[in-house]
Amino acid sequence: MKFGIATFVTDEGIRPTTLATALEERGFDSLFMAEHSHIPVSRESPYPGGGELPRPYYRSLDPFVALSAAAAVTDSLLLGTGVALVMQRDVIHTAKETASLDLISGGRFVLGVGVGWNREEMRNHGTDPRTRGALLNEQLQALKAIWTSDEAEFHGEHVDFDPIYQWPKPVQSPHPPIYIGGESAAAIERLAAHGDGWLPRGNTEPEEIRSVLQSLAERGRHDVPVTIFGAERDESRIAGWAEVGVERVTFFVPTLPEAETLSVLDELAPLLERHAG
Repeated sequence: MKFGIATFVTDEGIRPTTLATALEERGFDSLFMAEHSHIPVSRESPYPGGGELPRPYYRSLDPFVALSAAAAVTDSLLLGTGVALVMQRDVIHTAKETASLDLISGGRFVLGVGVGWNREEMRNHGTDPRTRGALLNEQLQALKAIWTSDEAEFHGEHVDFDPIYQWPKPVQSPHPPIYIGGESAAAIERLAAHGDGWLPRGNTEPEEIRSVLQSLAERGRHDVPVTIFGAERDESRIAGWAEVGVERVTFFVPTLPEAETLSVLDELAPLLERHAG
């Protein structure tokens, strides 16, 4: 099993370059960064974790920019979004940013996507929360068309454009893997139809992982890789995930200054040694 971290990188915490270098030095295989373009002052949408919205949500760096900085100072670290709110983004710009980052990193990028939860944030981008899932499904199809065609076009209900040229193309073939975040029925359907991997949250039990993988296999989707997103240090659950075939576990690391962050990584390192393999 491989191990990485999931975190918010902000203007108040460790720099992405320092973090990425420290992860690679300690044997972590991946870095997944969260995304929020902004937080509306109106707090109508309840925070899924309960209570007040944590401070890092207000201050997160753009993940494509921060991961590009991380790519420049590392050689093998896998770089991912956890998760990119693609349905709040222009799909053509997202295709360009993803391909550029894949090129800069030498093919080390994973696009983790999700439908989000902050309805006011979506509306500020012109996204209707009621149709965000359908929009994302079309965007994923459009991204693949742009990445794999010299003259790409897409005509759907929510995404529509005539033939375009766009380079660079991604380094990875046919394109950077798309990991679908979430455990809902809609997320699993999206995974089966459009995803290359699954990014369930850290409270997902091993038996749920097993059940989803079995259902995917019955639909002809065999050997779908699974990366646990934002796990706690529950070694029995980690062992259970390994048993059902999880490829990677990312631990949630809080947003802290450099010294405190490095201390947390040092605390996690022995756990990697016990479970890696």
